[in-house]
Amino acid sequence: MPVARRALVLTASAASAVLLAACSPSPTAPAAPGGDGAPAATSITELDYYADEQGSAAWQKILDTCAAQTGIKIERQKVPTNQMLPKVLQSASSKTLPNLLFTDNPTLQQVAATGALTPLTDYGITTDGFYPSIVKAGTYQDKLYGVAPGVNGLALIYNKDLLQAAGLEPPKTWDELKAAAAKLTKDGKYGLAFSAIPSEEGTWQFLPFFWSNGAELSQLDSPKATQALQYVTDLVNSGSASKSVVTWNQNDVADQFVGGNAAMMINGSWNIARLDEQKSLHYGVVPIPVPQAGGKPVVALGGEVGTVPVTSGPAQQAAGKVLSCVLSEPTMLEWSKAHAYIPSKTATAQKFGTDQPAMQAFVDEVGTARSRTAELGEKYPKVSQALADALQAALTGKTPVDQALKAAQQASGS
Repeated sequence: MPVARRALVLTASAASAVLLAACSPSPTAPAAPGGDGAPAATSITELDYYADEQGSAAWQKILDTCAAQTGIKIERQKVPTNQMLPKVLQSASSKTLPNLLFTDNPTLQQVAATGALTPLTDYGITTDGFYPSIVKAGTYQDKLYGVAPGVNGLALIYNKDLLQAAGLEPPKTWDELKAAAAKLTKDGKYGLAFSAIPSEEGTWQFLPFFWSNGAELSQLDSPKATQALQYVTDLVNSGSASKSVVTWNQNDVADQFVGGNAAMMINGSWNIARLDEQKSLHYGVVPIPVPQAGGKPVVALGGEVGTVPVTSGPAQQAAGKVLSCVLSEPTMLEWSKAHAYIPSKTATAQKFGTDQPAMQAFVDEVGTARSRTAELGEKYPKVSQALADALQAALTGKTPVDQALKAAQQASGS
């Protein structure tokens, strides 16, 4: 889903010069031996789901950079996002996984549970300087199996002209968001747009309200969870948000905002490039509003983790070298700039936010963001679907909020 942000993209020559000067080996440097004393592998296979044109091109530059640095040829494969997990689980079963795998961070637990991944400590990869939540997202049963070079998240994006005309400041609390959305809803336009489709995408968009209110995935029908879902449901029932949110994915939400049909939207950092292309659109970005003044939003970490599946000794060691390159700070920064992600290392992210003001709100949120699987591990997908179904049932008026969440708790098996 993420789209490369053109305003942040380094020129190819500049990026290559910086990275190759920083870490390219001598052309005559001998290849290191494999972990078992065998000759080092000179090529590896890699799988990812960056299938959109801009995202795919940005990722290919990263792989080209690391191929040049390590001297290892990378044979890339890519699949659409919705095909990734089925393909990975099938390949894990048949022991045909690629040497290097980049997968959505909530799926890491499921894949690691199959025994198909190797600990990254085997390749000298450490978590020094990384946000703790990012480390948790890649950890299964106390072992590190995946690390993200960058993450994405959600924030409140608003139309500066519309808020100014209405005499409004960007909302910081739920009460302010509710009031602003109501005031901005007029002339066939909605105050707020978000996605609530019955899948992980809908759950991902609801979690900032759910978690920021103190709810936990282990108890979907708690009073805090009920309050959060009632708040979102009231936004739709009042007309401040369209009833179509139950059918809009995040791209549809961006369409509504760009088209002037919504004054504010909950959406991700990957939309920044598209917004920058709209010269007449003046937008701002702030953290997602919280229940009470002074609180901190708790968003879900998005993005992909790099893993090294169980294949063969030399190929595994070679994949580990490439992953180390991807996780190096120069490469991490290049990826973040090209794809509107937030660097996974705290110090790098802080500087990135200062240099890229439109990304500052997203950077601010990473410090309190949570891994979707840290609490439930491989059980998360079932719980996520139950919560998405509850969201649909409540927003369509099919089921009262409390009953929808009770049904979700029963379905989740938590």
